[in-house]
Formats: sequence, structure tokens, C-alpha cells
Amino acid sequence: MPPDLGPRFSGRAFLNPMLVELFSIIAPLFVCAGIGYGWAKTGRRYDVEMVTNLVTNIGVPCLVFHTLTNLTVPAASFGTMVIAAVAVLFTCLVVGGVILHVAGLPRRSYLPALSFPNTGNMGLPLTYLAFGDIGLGLAIAVFTVYAITQFTLGMAIASGTTSFRSLLRVPVLYALPPALAFMLTGATPPKWIDNTTDILGGIVIPMMLITLGISLAKLAVKSLPRSLGLSVLRLGMGFAVGVGIAYALGLEGASRGVLIIQSSMPVAVFNYLFAMRYKTAPEEVAGMVVISTVLSFATLPLLLWFVL
Repeated sequence: MPPDLGPRFSGRAFLNPMLVELFSIIAPLFVCAGIGYGWAKTGRRYDVEMVTNLVTNIGVPCLVFHTLTNLTVPAASFGTMVIAAVAVLFTCLVVGGVILHVAGLPRRSYLPALSFPNTGNMGLPLTYLAFGDIGLGLAIAVFTVYAITQFTLGMAIASGTTSFRSLLRVPVLYALPPALAFMLTGATPPKWIDNTTDILGGIVIPMMLITLGISLAKLAVKSLPRSLGLSVLRLGMGFAVGVGIAYALGLEGASRGVLIIQSSMPVAVFNYLFAMRYKTAPEEVAGMVVISTVLSFATLPLLLWFVL
């Protein structure tokens, strides 16, 4: 179960309750990602492609279906999060595009990395640990928006061509219609389906974090100054835009916290994979993934303190 956000440990004067809560949220991320990092550094075999396909094609659709059909927040709140995520994404695309143009840097190479944060590997576990099932449900709204747009708009920016056929290869898209049907009608899926999707969806969060650690161990930083500058821009821009959109839409509580956390995540690993595929500065994008993730881990206490 995720940690209770109430004041625990009040009888222990030598501990700051907020610090204890922050540590209980952050520690599982460090442990799981550290397992992956250590696994890779010790030379043990880990089939990243197989695990990624398993999580992406089976685990994530099951997690989305089970979470949405058991969601305890109103459908209107879920819809608001979708709107908020779209607003954050396109604001980052515009602001990032302008900054890259002024800096004379190619948008095909760097705009996807600036605009598409790691709302899956880091965002889902973090929001779940911080806000529980409600936070996970709201975070899935943001994750779904980014998953769909990254494999369509993100690929279009990186490749320089538009192909909506890629949308058909986004597995999470096929879990949405039946999940939304149950969600909007208030019907309950058969128990065997609920149990099955619960078990299969349970592999997502730990495997995402372990795979993130594996990826960090294998990627290398080739151009430190540029990668560092763009990484700081990704985190700072995402946080500022997330706070601004949350304020503009009047979001409060878990909705506000989830949007800010998801908007402030580091560069997603998929940006590196696309950069490799389309030969758009893959080494520097890899550096952005590594540096932004390390900076994100370092600043997580401040981020969580702000949203909690």
C-alpha cells in the first residue's frame, strides 16, 4: 500500500514527519532503479527489448484497464487531467521550439526530448507512491496522452514525416475504449477479467523502474555542456508549465500534484530510441536522458515537498 499522507511518527520528536514521508516515497524508486543499474554494471543478462515489449504490450494495457475500471475519482476529473496534459504538452512544444530556434539548435533532434518526459517509468510509480490509487488513476490520464502523442507527433518531429499508422501500434489505445465504457456506465467487469488485469498490470511499475536503471547504466554522456543545459531546461520548463496549467485550470489536491509531478519528469528513454532510429543526435539525447534523470532524482525531495 502507498504511504499514508497523514502525520505519522508524531511521537518521535527527533524525526521530521515530512522528511520521513518523503523518504518513504522516494526510497522505492531508488531501490528498484538501483537494482537495474547494479544488474547491468555486474554484467548480468537482461533482455531490455523483451521486457519492454512485455510491459508495453501486455502490462500497461492491463494496468490502464484495471485502474480505470476501479477508479474512485469522477470521470470529469479524469477528463480534466487529459485536457491539462494536452495543454502542458503543447505549451512545452511551443516554448521548447522557440528556445531551440533562438539557440540555433535543430528541433528535430532536441524538441521531442524537451517535450516528452518520462511519465511512465518514473511518473507512474512516483504518483502512486505519493497519492495512492487516486494518484495512479489521474497519472494514467497524463501518461495516456503522452504515450499516444509520442508515438505519433513525437515520431513525426524526429523523422520529419507524418504517419498516423503508427497510432495503431500504441497498445494502450486498445485498452481505453472498453475501460472508458465500464467507467462511464458504472458497470463492473467480470471478476476474472478484473483479477487477471490486476495481476498483469502489477508487473508494470517495478519492471519500468528496473529497466530505467538498466538504461541509465548503458547510456553515456558525450556532450556534457549541451546535454546539461537542455536537461535543466527540460526539468525547469516542465515544472513551470505544470504549475502554470494547474493554476489556470484551478486544480487542487491530488490533481494538482499529479500534473506537476508528471510535467516535471526527466527525458523519456523512448526519445533516445527515436533519435537512434532517425539519426537525430542520439548521443546527445542519451546524455539528456542520463543527466535529466540524475538531476530529477536529486531534486525529488523538493518536488514532493512542493506538491504535498
